[in-house]
Amino acid sequence: MRIGIDLGGTKIEAAMLDDGGEIICRRRVPTPQQSYQGTLTAISTLLHRLELDCGLETARLPVGIGTPGSLSPLTGRMKNCNSTCLNGQPLFDDLRRLLKRDVRIANDADCFALSEALDGVASQQLNVFGVILGTGVGGGIVINKQLVSGPNGIAGEWGHNPLPPVPALLEGGDAIRRCYCGRSNCIETWLSGPSLEYSFWQYANKRFNAAQIASAAVAGDAEAAKVMAYYCECLAAALAMVINVLDPGVIVLGGGLSNIRLLYEEVPKRWLRYVFNDYCETRLLSAKFGDSSGVRGAARLW
Repeated sequence: MRIGIDLGGTKIEAAMLDDGGEIICRRRVPTPQQSYQGTLTAISTLLHRLELDCGLETARLPVGIGTPGSLSPLTGRMKNCNSTCLNGQPLFDDLRRLLKRDVRIANDADCFALSEALDGVASQQLNVFGVILGTGVGGGIVINKQLVSGPNGIAGEWGHNPLPPVPALLEGGDAIRRCYCGRSNCIETWLSGPSLEYSFWQYANKRFNAAQIASAAVAGDAEAAKVMAYYCECLAAALAMVINVLDPGVIVLGGGLSNIRLLYEEVPKRWLRYVFNDYCETRLLSAKFGDSSGVRGAARLW
């Protein structure tokens, strides 16, 4: 058996998998906002309760953890986390000491991609790109069933490349979006859930969440349809960069925005104009395991 923990921006999930990869028990708690110590305590308490549920409170099984950033090979501290309270913190060392067991850490998008490439929707593919569209935007690469990390530990960090040029949504509108990473117009600043909501507020002067915007677009709301069309165009252009570099057989979407069915219909229609080819056989698919892919991949870091 193995344990995985998915440390997300809004929730922390822990799950125990059997040898066949089936989840035998799981728990979730809200993520403490902007509190590093609170996050450590929440992870420790969640793991303890999970092991009590499974009757394994003394087993001290090793744990894999998916995080919204990555561990710096240079400093041993967290970097590139959109949950910014984690940046610069010795999360790996603190968790090993607090949990009193072996721990492995990987980016949450890496864990997501690994899960879907091993026995998920992309299990028949050699090259797989996994995308998280949620509070933040990230990516993970799996080639020949092996997670790709790279010497800098940033393989798949697609969300912090500049968004390719696309037709503007608003003439004279906000063309520059600042990112927490210090750069401007990162893909994340246009394709995350909060970014979609900001686009709608900017265009329609209405406060809708992402799910409401998508539903309104499908129901025929002209303003929502305009904003969703723009979002699909941005996503198509951004994913075309990945196709041009990796040529994956499948791109798998995860995160809250992956539940928007419109994306799977519209984005593949749009990305060919940005792909360096006269056809594109890459498929855009929804994750087989939904928002459990991250915790499943984390468990499989072992």
